[in-house]
Amino acid sequence: MSDLVRDHTDLDGDDLVWLQLLMADWQIVADLSFADLVMWLPDRDGRGFWAVAQMRPTTGPTALVDDVVGDFVEAGQRPLLDGALRHRKLLREGDPEWRDDVPVRVESIPVQRGGRVIGVIARSTNLLGVRTPSRLELSYLETASDLTRMIAGGQFPVAGQRSANADSPRVGDGFVRVEADGRVRYASPNALSVFRRLGHRGDLVGVNLADLTRALVPPRRRPDEETLSAVLGGRAHRDAEVATDAVAIILRTIPLRPYGDHVGALILLRDVTDLRRRDRELVTKDATIREIHHRVKNNLQTVAALLRLQARRIDEPAARAALGEAVRRVGSIAIVHETLSQVVEENVDFDQVAERLLRMVIDVSAAGERITVRATGAFGTIPSEVATPLAMVVTELLQNAVEHGFGALDDPEASGAVVADARRVDGRLRVVVEDDGRGLPEGFDLDGGSGLGLTIVRTLVESELGGRLEHGRREDGPGSRFVVDVPVEQ
Repeated sequence: MSDLVRDHTDLDGDDLVWLQLLMADWQIVADLSFADLVMWLPDRDGRGFWAVAQMRPTTGPTALVDDVVGDFVEAGQRPLLDGALRHRKLLREGDPEWRDDVPVRVESIPVQRGGRVIGVIARSTNLLGVRTPSRLELSYLETASDLTRMIAGGQFPVAGQRSANADSPRVGDGFVRVEADGRVRYASPNALSVFRRLGHRGDLVGVNLADLTRALVPPRRRPDEETLSAVLGGRAHRDAEVATDAVAIILRTIPLRPYGDHVGALILLRDVTDLRRRDRELVTKDATIREIHHRVKNNLQTVAALLRLQARRIDEPAARAALGEAVRRVGSIAIVHETLSQVVEENVDFDQVAERLLRMVIDVSAAGERITVRATGAFGTIPSEVATPLAMVVTELLQNAVEHGFGALDDPEASGAVVADARRVDGRLRVVVEDDGRGLPEGFDLDGGSGLGLTIVRTLVESELGGRLEHGRREDGPGSRFVVDVPVEQ
């Protein structure tokens, strides 16, 4: 719609916001009218009208089989559109139109904002099989008439009021029409069923809805008194939720002022008990998963501490170094689980993990402050099943670059840098670890005779992550270069 408005009309940004507010709620108008709605906007050159949006009813058959969004009709081709724009009032055809052997009643509703008609809604009702309307249908149609008069008078939608609740009720969930004093004039069977689940026995007609809700819902499970009176009394355009220990209900109120004065309100309500129960189950599940990650992290840290104690009691340097490497590897896995214990999703912001891995490598490095280890680019969000092996791969490559690139330099004052660069392109993550140290030894072969660290890296990259591992000399100077290329979810 935004593109059509920009390309073909002279409406400004505030007009567009008004139309978007209206169309956020015009499903209600379509359902109450049992009719299709099409938004037509006048062309900036006065040549005709552009269809920018369309809505079909869920309460009755459609009158428009095909989508018409993007269509253009010339001025004079649809007299009802021209008349509503010119005269600023609702117009209706005397005789129905026939479309695909279906009789259709067509009406036009001017959309007014700030004293200007910025568009026209064409309302088309399929008359096939029309019968004597029931009390429910008459109540729907009466309320639809009030809403359309408010649209034509610039009183609907209400500026700044838009339902932000994804569970907002629809007409078929439960319909209540209240008088100006807050007493129920009519309640649909679904609405009556909802209140019976709350514990009400009997009809709702003539009942003050706010007083009834106070009697059925404990104070701790309902909004404050001012909100309760405003919403259930039909005076405030907003949502509210009330609940007992067994039932949860969302209510939505639209005050009706078809002629300027408050005549009552439309209240829609929906039983969301099952949705709230599932929400609670998801919250409990998420908390359980986070607690598991927290406990795994604690257990890994305990294992690392035991390995450190064991290393201190060993005199053999090679054995002590091997245990130290094991501590580091366990620590890299613990960092991932600690990160997962702090988030709701089973995805990891790996840039935070990488930052901690860099600090860990620096802390355990024998090269001390002579070496700068830093990250560039961005890893982004990584699924948890990828994060753990990737953390070990990055740790091993960084540690390998520090130890073998700078660990035994003849000059104790020599310095250098290790850089880990991460980029995501077309569903793949490419990580390049480079150092400006002594570089790889002559004849180095990743396939034969590699140390345990690179063996772990290759196994994880190729088998567990389904990626590729490349190695070579740094392109712009001395040093080594390892490239990890793995697929990741978008």
